[in-house]
Amino acid sequence: MGQSAELTTLLDRAADGGRISAEEALELYRSAPLHALGRAADTIRRRRYAGTEHIATYIIERNINYTNACVTACKFCAFYAAPKSDKVWTRDLDDILRRCAETVELGGTQIMFQGGHHPDYGVEYYERHFSAIKEAFPQLVIHSLGASEVEHMARISGVSAEEAIARIHAAGLDSFAGAGAELLPARPRKAIAPLKESGERWLEIMETAHRLGVESTTTMLMGTGETNAERIEHLRMIRDVQDRTGGFRAFIPYTYQPENNHLRGQTQATLFEYLRLIAIARIFLDNVAHIQGSWLTTGKEVGQLSLHYGADDLGSVMLEENVVSSAGARHRSNRLELLHLIRAADRVPAQRATTYEHLVVHDDPAQDPVDDRVVSHLSSTAIDGGSAHPQLTLLT
Repeated sequence: MGQSAELTTLLDRAADGGRISAEEALELYRSAPLHALGRAADTIRRRRYAGTEHIATYIIERNINYTNACVTACKFCAFYAAPKSDKVWTRDLDDILRRCAETVELGGTQIMFQGGHHPDYGVEYYERHFSAIKEAFPQLVIHSLGASEVEHMARISGVSAEEAIARIHAAGLDSFAGAGAELLPARPRKAIAPLKESGERWLEIMETAHRLGVESTTTMLMGTGETNAERIEHLRMIRDVQDRTGGFRAFIPYTYQPENNHLRGQTQATLFEYLRLIAIARIFLDNVAHIQGSWLTTGKEVGQLSLHYGADDLGSVMLEENVVSSAGARHRSNRLELLHLIRAADRVPAQRATTYEHLVVHDDPAQDPVDDRVVSHLSSTAIDGGSAHPQLTLLT
């Protein structure tokens, strides 16, 4: 009874806007009743977005994978191939630009440039590609890469991370997608990604980017064997940097997918753990504006539920995605279905920009867009046969 009263007091304090400690967050994550946790998180969301709390956002984007060659060999990844493997492929610039054109045609506003740590790709590779994309499609936002790619390209080119960031930003990179965060605490990070930089180094590079005017999102991969305490420590590390920089626009947790990788599904996060993490992130990360639900890895119903547990954004209609698809994510949707999911959660859907401004608020279902080619996600390499939608000839 005493503990229940203490948890209630703690939840009430958090819901009223009080900052909680990492120790308090861990206690809530472990012990607070699920619905009470969700109510507190939703109260915080509603207060933060007073006036637009009835809205949940989405974006139309494309994830362009430029190569699967990678020297990092993370144990959870089913996408990469060893650089000398006969399974390696790369996309040439013309192919990448065609995919950008298709994105614009379908109303997409953002591309995520994502691939392996190719042993030959230094800063110059990204400068060349980003400048070509911006020259051809200045309306597209390049929201791509993360600290791990920066560390790799800087090493290949023999420059500092700061110089690498400045150069690719000048070439056209608008913001970082927060890739490579995985799990920031040392023990789980070394267990699943032993060749990557440390979590502290990942955050140091992101902090440098923020100082240079390049904002980012930040992510978390849950379900690879980390403890509850390590999940909360991941959030604490993010919050500490955010206190100094304010450069993280959003936090996006997603769940490990078990197919075709070295971990072989030995551990996974349950859907309840995921919803609890969404809620505790909204409660604990009082300095991060947006929390994104990930229906791509958890399923559409759980993504919809996340909107009641503190999330204000339901991710994207991702026109192409190959990385988590390779590991078994098979959840697909289209724009109309995403609008329905948001409405069924008693929210009004709005298409957003990369920086979260509302581009179109879909407050009248009779005016909904009807282009059924805007389908998520059309995987061109991970799923046999590529696109299942013949009305859109996806480049393969």
